[in-house]
Amino acid sequence: MTRRTMLGAIASSPFWMQSAWAQPNNLKISHQFPRASLAEGDFRDRLCRMFAASVERRTRGGLKFSIHPAASLMAPNAQIGALRSGGLDMALVPLSYAGAEAPEANIGLMPGLVTSYQQGYAWKNAPVGRELTRILNEQGLVVVSWIWQAGGVASRGKPIVHPEDVAGLKVRGGSPEMDRLLLDAGATVASMPSTDIAAAMRDGRLDAALTSSTSLISFRLQGSTRALTTARGGAYWFMFEPLMMSRTVFDRLTKEQQAAVMAVGAELEGFALKAARADDAAVASVYAKSGAQIVDLNAETLRKWQAVARTNAWREYAERSANCARLMELAEQSIAMI
Repeated sequence: MTRRTMLGAIASSPFWMQSAWAQPNNLKISHQFPRASLAEGDFRDRLCRMFAASVERRTRGGLKFSIHPAASLMAPNAQIGALRSGGLDMALVPLSYAGAEAPEANIGLMPGLVTSYQQGYAWKNAPVGRELTRILNEQGLVVVSWIWQAGGVASRGKPIVHPEDVAGLKVRGGSPEMDRLLLDAGATVASMPSTDIAAAMRDGRLDAALTSSTSLISFRLQGSTRALTTARGGAYWFMFEPLMMSRTVFDRLTKEQQAAVMAVGAELEGFALKAARADDAAVASVYAKSGAQIVDLNAETLRKWQAVARTNAWREYAERSANCARLMELAEQSIAMI
C-alpha cells in the first residue's frame, strides 16, 4: 500500500470521521457589544468570555473558543441566519433580530408581556419557554443561556413616561411589535440595531430610543440625551437576548461536550441576572452625571403601556402563525399583575 493510499483510507474511515467531527478545535462566538474583560465592562462580552473559559476547562481543551465582539465577525442582523445554516457556531444576540425570517422570535421583545426579571426567567421551565425552545430547535437554534434585560428610553427632549409622550417623535423600538406599540401611541418609528442608535441620536434621525440598560451605558448615548427613563421602577421593554449555539454545531459535539456547554450556560444565568439588574441601577447615575433628567415608571404607567400593547401588537403577533398564537397564549398565562 502506498502512502497516499494509506492516508486516503484513514481519511475515509468512519472512525476517523467520527473523531474529527466530535472535536471541533475553535468555536467562534459572535456578538455586537463592546469588548470587555473577565472582570469589568459590558456583561454580555464578559459572559461569553466566562463561558469559553469554563467550557474549555471542563472539556480539558476539547472545546476552545474565540470571542468576536463589536460586530467584528459579521453584522448584527446576520448572526441568527448564520447560526441556522451552521455558518456561525455561537452568538449572544437579541432573539427579535430574527423576526423578519421567523415571526415567532418576536415574542422575545413583546411590549408589556414581560414586566419583571422573575417572570422572564420563569419562562425557561414554564410551558411558554418549553414551546419556544422546541420552535427554536426546529429552526436550527439551541438556547445555551437564558438572558433577559430590562430597558429604558433615552430622549433628546422631554422625558418619555406615558404613551402620549412619544406622539410626533422619531423613536427606535427594537422589534416589530415594539414599533407597533409606538405607532399606536403616535410616534414615527425607525428600525436599526442597537449599534446604530448613537449615530442616529447625534445627527437627529432619532428623537428617542428604547434599548437595554446595558446598551444605554455601553453605547454612550448620554451625550445626546436630555432625559432618561430607567427600568428601576419596572419596564414594559424586556428583551430576551440569549447565548445560542447552532444546532448543526451542537449535534456534532460529543454527549459530554454537549452536557458541559449546557451546564455552564445555565450556571451563567445567575451572573447575567445580577449584572442586568446592576446596570438598571447604574445607568441612572451615568446619565445624571451628563446632566440628563432621570425619571422612572410606576405600576400605573406600566398598565397604560400594556393597554396600548394589547390593542394591536399582541393581537397581530398571535395572528401571524399557529406557533405565534400558541406562544402568545402560553405567555399570557405568565403575565405579572402590575
